[in-house]
Amino acid sequence: MRMERTAQKPRTQLDRAAWVEQALEILAQDGVAGLRVEVLAKKLKVTKGSFYWHFKDRQDLLEGVLAAWRDSRIRDIAKQTRARPGEELQQLYHVIDVYSASRSRKGMLIELAVREWAKRDAAVSTVVEEVDTQRLNFARDLFLACGVPMREASSRCMLLYAYVFGISLMNCDGFGEDIEALKADIADLIARSVN
Repeated sequence: MRMERTAQKPRTQLDRAAWVEQALEILAQDGVAGLRVEVLAKKLKVTKGSFYWHFKDRQDLLEGVLAAWRDSRIRDIAKQTRARPGEELQQLYHVIDVYSASRSRKGMLIELAVREWAKRDAAVSTVVEEVDTQRLNFARDLFLACGVPMREASSRCMLLYAYVFGISLMNCDGFGEDIEALKADIADLIARSVN
C-alpha cells in the first residue's frame, strides 16, 4: 500500500521584531502585566520554545518592547520636526496639526501603558523621561529655528507638548460647533508671532 504525502503547511518563521510587535499589541490591550510568554505564543500560534529562540527570558522581551517604543517615538518626532530652511514656521504648524489630529487609538493606548509601567519601574521611567526630553528638544529646536528666544522656545514647546497629549486624551467633539476651527486657533496661539 502506498501512502500519499499530505502537503504540510509551512511553519511560520518569526523573528524578534514579530514578537515585539505582538507584545506591543498586548501591551496596548492589557498593560505590562498582560505580557506573558504563553499569551504571546498563543497569539502568534507558535510554541513557547520559539520565544526562547529569540529571547533569554521575559525581561529580555520587556527590554525589547521598551527599546522599540523609545526608538519609534524618537524617530517619529525627529522626522516630524525636520524642516527645510525657510520653511520652519510651516513645519511647526504641520507638527501641531499632525499631533493634534485624531491619533491612532492603539498608539495612545501603548503610550498610556508605557507611562503606567513607568510608575512602577525606575528603568522604564528613565526611558520615558528620555523620550519626553527628546520630544521637547526637537520641538524647541523648531521654535528656535523660527527665531524664538530660548526661554520662550522652551515654554512654547512645553505648551505644544501638553496640548497635543491633552487633546489626544479628550473627546471634545461635543464642546463646540467647529472643533477644527478651535484647533486652528490653538495652533495660532502656540505658534503666534514666531517669525
